[in-house]
Amino acid sequence: MTRQVVSARTAQRRVLRKIVLLVSWCVLLPTACSRDGGESPAKGLPDSERPAVLLITLDTTRADRLGIESSAVETPNLNALADRGRYFTEAYSTTPTTLPSHTSMMTGSYPMEHGIRENGRRVGDQLELLAVRLKGLGYKTAAFVSGFPLARQFGLARGFDTYDDTLAGHSNERDAAATTNAALDYISQPESADFLWVHYFDAHAPYEPPEPFRSQYADDLYSGELAYIDSEVGRLLTAFEARFENRPQKILVVGDHGEGLGDHGEALHGNLLYQGTMRVPMIIAGDDIAPGKVERAVSVRQVFDTVLDWAGVPHERSLLGANSGPVLGEALKPYLQYGWQPQFMAVLDGIKMIQSGDLEVFDLRSDPDEINNLAGSIDLAPELQGAISNYAARALDEADDPSGAQESLSQQTVDRLASLGYIGSSGRPVLRAVAPNPKDMVHLYSDLDIGSGYFTSGNYDAAIEVFGRILEADPYNFMAAMRLAVANSVTDRPEQAQAYFERARSINPSSVDLRHYHAMHYLRNQQWNLAEPLFESVLAEMPDRLPALEGLATIYTRQRNDEKILQVLEKIVAIKPSPGVELVRLGQLHMAQGDTAAAIGAFERASRILGRRFGQDLELGVLYLADRQFEKAAISLDKVTRVHPGYAMALFKRAQVSVLLNEADRESKVRLAWQRGDNTTRRLIASEKLFRGIDYRSQ
Repeated sequence: MTRQVVSARTAQRRVLRKIVLLVSWCVLLPTACSRDGGESPAKGLPDSERPAVLLITLDTTRADRLGIESSAVETPNLNALADRGRYFTEAYSTTPTTLPSHTSMMTGSYPMEHGIRENGRRVGDQLELLAVRLKGLGYKTAAFVSGFPLARQFGLARGFDTYDDTLAGHSNERDAAATTNAALDYISQPESADFLWVHYFDAHAPYEPPEPFRSQYADDLYSGELAYIDSEVGRLLTAFEARFENRPQKILVVGDHGEGLGDHGEALHGNLLYQGTMRVPMIIAGDDIAPGKVERAVSVRQVFDTVLDWAGVPHERSLLGANSGPVLGEALKPYLQYGWQPQFMAVLDGIKMIQSGDLEVFDLRSDPDEINNLAGSIDLAPELQGAISNYAARALDEADDPSGAQESLSQQTVDRLASLGYIGSSGRPVLRAVAPNPKDMVHLYSDLDIGSGYFTSGNYDAAIEVFGRILEADPYNFMAAMRLAVANSVTDRPEQAQAYFERARSINPSSVDLRHYHAMHYLRNQQWNLAEPLFESVLAEMPDRLPALEGLATIYTRQRNDEKILQVLEKIVAIKPSPGVELVRLGQLHMAQGDTAAAIGAFERASRILGRRFGQDLELGVLYLADRQFEKAAISLDKVTRVHPGYAMALFKRAQVSVLLNEADRESKVRLAWQRGDNTTRRLIASEKLFRGIDYRSQ
């Protein structure tokens, strides 16, 4: 049998498997395959009946650590909202990571449907977002987010008239007071949005609440952050309710995921699926919402359906309904990054299953701390077993597709995410033959967090020590091997770096990240011939991977290959959010090639982006002069200062422009050019026909 026939049959089996999974998924959970639960499209409510909606998302917030459920912290504003609204005691995240969880809220879908499994991905334009739907129903929309993982570049800004992701300087977060102040300033305006999303990030590590909460909760700073957030939620609720006092109001408060705080060995979040990281607070309140507690499993993805239900588009999955099917979740970070077992969760009627190589079953109502594994000792509902099995199969098919990887992120963006503990993966993950179960590897989580902190802060010597320990304990940990390779490369240990690159390749030969960082290693050591094909192989799979394009631009510059430099720079400019430096380089290359129009276009765009940092006014002025745009030439040349090395040339060119424009002071400009000229410009002035008849030598 030929290889082509084998490949064709393999592909056919894969397609058939996906069809079977999709059919079984729809049979098991019919609402998962119908955005509107099968109803015909609705137009929403009349303007006079449409409620103003406030969505508050609480990052990294455990349900059991708010005052609603715990006496250890005071959260009076959230408590009062829960008392007058509906509190869901069994609300679950879809995954314990910020961007994927929020994407579930904004799309009404699970991660295996929307494709966002990690922070640092971009939400695709093909996904239908809540804000877009609401705008179509007549809403004005605004968002105020407080953490870098939700910055507009990651795609959730689509559909919002205002999307405020302002973070001070290079900070990765904005504190709750600053976010509330920005939101209050906005809603005080007469034409402010009637759908408002406010996101608070403070409960994310490190825990640094301000006073008086720092002193009040000195022994429990995480709770101090929650108390601080509650105080700001109180200010926001008061302002929102006053702003829309003359129309119906709806409020939804929900956590995106929790925090381990040591439960089951996990200090932070992202690695495991236990209650501490997956059960979140959820409250709905407002007009026509009867108070009470709801004790059935619900998902954060139902935010989408609930808000649209409020807007007059009924959805079967709305929190207002009685949908009681299995609630699902996943935690794929250990699988994607370390090659450990993938993890999936299903909850129904108080019974929770976790599939992670081993099966764990917990009766949450009698065992909320998940101490007693009941696997094998109780009968499980077929609906529960089928849901987790089908989800896992489909989720792994989707996770094996690297098409949603971090293609166009700058290295600065990658570093900012890494400083928050979020390291994305690229390329197809490799599940080892005997892959560890993440719950059995908790002894490494502390070192993984510590090592990542050292690595992203540039303390590479310390990172080498920590990741060396990790690799010794877990010899096939791809991420540890790759980080050791990079850290040794950066600290000028090329032989050790090369050995770790080879080791990482033996673990996961398909990794795009590995090829990229290996290329960077060769680039650092000026081995252009070895770096170039690796960068090209990365871009063959991910054409918009920005750091790889920048690496090739460096190589082509060294090789003085202007044609290839131009091609790469054009690609960088097309995808980079603020490509001022690249546009300057493009302008210079076009200018050198005599392409005046293209050079002007590049320099003009660079000037708009760079503002006062733009230093090519002389070049732009010369180009305008060559293109007979004399007024623009005058403006550009007048910006050239005395400290500029080309100041004498700028004065000469400005004098030419002055004569061509027939300015009243043209003769004085020619004299100034002569007086402050150098040997080169004085020769040019002396031979310039435009200056004939002007006595430029006199004082």
